[in-house]
Amino acid sequence: MKTWLILFTVLFTGLALPDNACGAVPATEAKKVYVLPIRDDIMPPLVYVVRRGVKEAMEAKADVLVLDMETNGGRVDVTEEIIGIIAKFPGQTVTFVNKKAFSAGAFISFATQKIYMAPQSVIGAAAPIMASPTGGAQEIGGTMEAKASSAISALVRANAEKNGHNPAVADAMVKKTTELKLDDKVINEKGQILTLTDQEAARTYGKPAKPLLSAGTVENIEALLKQLGLEAVQVKRIEPSGMEKLASWVNTIAPVLLIIGIAGIYIEFKTPGFGLPGIIGICAFAIYFFGGYVAGLTGLEWVAVFIVGISLVVLELFFFPGTLVLGLSGFVLIVVSLVMAMVDIYPGAPSLPTFPQLQLPLNDLVLAAVGAVVVILILSRVLPKTSIYPALVSQGASGVLTEAALTAAHQKHLGMVGVALSTLRPGGKAQFGNELLDVVTEGDLIEKGSQVRVIGSSGHEAVVAPV
Repeated sequence: MKTWLILFTVLFTGLALPDNACGAVPATEAKKVYVLPIRDDIMPPLVYVVRRGVKEAMEAKADVLVLDMETNGGRVDVTEEIIGIIAKFPGQTVTFVNKKAFSAGAFISFATQKIYMAPQSVIGAAAPIMASPTGGAQEIGGTMEAKASSAISALVRANAEKNGHNPAVADAMVKKTTELKLDDKVINEKGQILTLTDQEAARTYGKPAKPLLSAGTVENIEALLKQLGLEAVQVKRIEPSGMEKLASWVNTIAPVLLIIGIAGIYIEFKTPGFGLPGIIGICAFAIYFFGGYVAGLTGLEWVAVFIVGISLVVLELFFFPGTLVLGLSGFVLIVVSLVMAMVDIYPGAPSLPTFPQLQLPLNDLVLAAVGAVVVILILSRVLPKTSIYPALVSQGASGVLTEAALTAAHQKHLGMVGVALSTLRPGGKAQFGNELLDVVTEGDLIEKGSQVRVIGSSGHEAVVAPV
């Protein structure tokens, strides 16, 4: 019996031990690598590709972010924004120069912790230039050149120092006035803008020896990852969706979309029925939210908040007038959703945005509100004098038609007195003799059983007023 007890104890203990206690080695989780393309000219649409990629990488808890670089350069303001986005990534950042990183491309490269280069690739030529009226580029001269070079050089040097690169190399790529000399050897003479080949960038100088700029020359990203000691990896490549240009355009006209949306919805609320102003307003808001979604600024949750806000306002106006709570809550939700749809928040960041993050969306919303008021005032004065006004009115622009514009179905009811069969908030049903009609008020709340008179028509409904 004792022998069986010992055997049972040994077997049970063996089953209860963890796998590694029995000699098994736990599988190492593969490192996650995200590859972002920095291709062609660095222009506003690229910001949306980079933002989307960095957010996806952060959500996936990626270990390494690799910039696959081949560009002639681009706009400095866009470059600064991209550098700011890359700085938010908490893991290791690497640039693979494949095959050129000129101008703004060099700036962005200095914003990563390591730089690798493909064979026969080049980096540098980062002096500021100005777009010419004919669409080409022209050099900046005089004081303006000195001012621009100084500002850009400081930006690039700061990123170089932060990421362990030689700031003197960055300075020589931007300013002609800088001589770069290492180990008593002149790398770049005054009057020249520094541009390096992969071999020149990887050459070592100083004691202890350190590469001038590049950590090494590699054939491709797979070889780069091996240089980093990453053998077992999950690689996700972010590709432009083709929607970035649309997102850039939508964000540019965001205040205009808000003006159209606010004015359209306001006019629709002021009229019985549903017509063209409401359709235009809804389309404008849909494009606004779509732009924010494609740009990587917002999720669908803020669209849902906006819809809830509109619904509460509708309930306040048409079903529970005078309660204020519904209308005020709906208004707050609408404002919050419109602002948050354009706030740039990254995974892991505080859920409440800072004032600098809110500043641009708030400015757009205030500008749009003022613009919408102006548009509404202009339309109220100009539209009645135009030939399209009768068509708009027939859909309820004012809620009441003149006798000449009444539909044939409601002409005979003009002036008739009936009884409201339901509370009109403002719509409902009323009995006129033997006829049951769909009716709507001009905004008044009329209790069930009250007498009403037909004073006009709005689409398929008779417009009534209390007697």
